[in-house]
Amino acid sequence: MTIRLSENFRALFYAPFYATQATGAFEAAGVEVAMVPSPSPGAAVAVLRAGEVDVMWGGPLRVMMLHDAEPACDLVCFCDVVARDPFFIIGARPRPGFRFADLKGLRFATVSEVPTPWICLANDVRHAGVDPGALDRSDDKTMAENEAALAAGELDAMQVFQPYAERLIASGAGHLWYAAATRGLTAYTTLVTRRDVLTDRADELQRMTRAIHRTLTWFAKTPALDIAGLLKDFFPDLPTAVFAACIDRYRALGLWGADPVIRREGYDRLHAAMRAAGVLSRDIAFEACVDTALARQVVQADPA
Repeated sequence: MTIRLSENFRALFYAPFYATQATGAFEAAGVEVAMVPSPSPGAAVAVLRAGEVDVMWGGPLRVMMLHDAEPACDLVCFCDVVARDPFFIIGARPRPGFRFADLKGLRFATVSEVPTPWICLANDVRHAGVDPGALDRSDDKTMAENEAALAAGELDAMQVFQPYAERLIASGAGHLWYAAATRGLTAYTTLVTRRDVLTDRADELQRMTRAIHRTLTWFAKTPALDIAGLLKDFFPDLPTAVFAACIDRYRALGLWGADPVIRREGYDRLHAAMRAAGVLSRDIAFEACVDTALARQVVQADPA
C-alpha cells in the first residue's frame, strides 16, 4: 500500500527528500511513496492527524507544541534528515567578527513564513547577553521581499535560508554574518507520523527510513552539480550553479544528518529555545515525541 508523504513546503534544504524520490531510493527499498503537497506549513499537522496522509516531514517544534497542549497526542518523529538550522544572517555590508550585539540599532528582518527560525535565533541572541526584544526587528515580510529590501539598501541585515543567502552573497549585495548551523545540532526536520501508523506499518516505514539513510549517504559524497542537475525539476527557476553552491555551503556546515537517528542533543537544543521563548508551558520528554527504533535498526543493518 502506498505511503502518502506530505511535503511541508518547497524548500532547498529539503533536497534529500527530493533526492530520495529522484534516485528511485524508495522503490529500491521496496516501498511505494507518493508525495502530497501540504496546504501550508501550519496545516500539515492537521492533515496528518486527520488521516489524509500517512507521514509528513516537518519540524519537531510543532510536535512538541501539540504534546504540550495535548498530553495524549499521538504524533511521533521517527527519522532525522535536517539535523541543523538552515538559516543565516546576511548583512548589507561585510562584518568580520560578527557578534549578536552588532544587531542592536540595525534594521533587521526575520522570517515571517514559519516560527522555528526566529525562536532558535532569539535563543542564540539571548545566550549572547542581548535582549531579543531590544532589536529593531521586523517580521511581517517574506524572505523574497526582504531579499529585495536588503539589496535596495532598505535593510541592514536579514534572516534567510538558501537560495536567498547564496544569491545575495554571489551578487555582492549581501555578506554572510552568521550561519545558524554552527550553533550545533538542532532537530529541524524529521519524518513524523501517528503512533498507530508507526506500529501497524512498521515494515513499510522501516523501508522508507532505509531509503532515506541510503540517500543521505549518497547525498554526502555526490558532486553538488550532479545533485542540482538531478533535482532541477523541483526548482526550475534556480540556476544549476547557484543550486550547487547552496548544497556545498550546507554540506560544509553539516546541515544534513549522517544517518536518520534523531539525536537527543538536537532535540534538547530546540526544546530549550522553545522554553525560553515561552511557546512551551512545560518540559516535553524526548521519548514522548521521538521514537528512534526504526532508524537504529536501519543503521545497524546497513551502516554504510
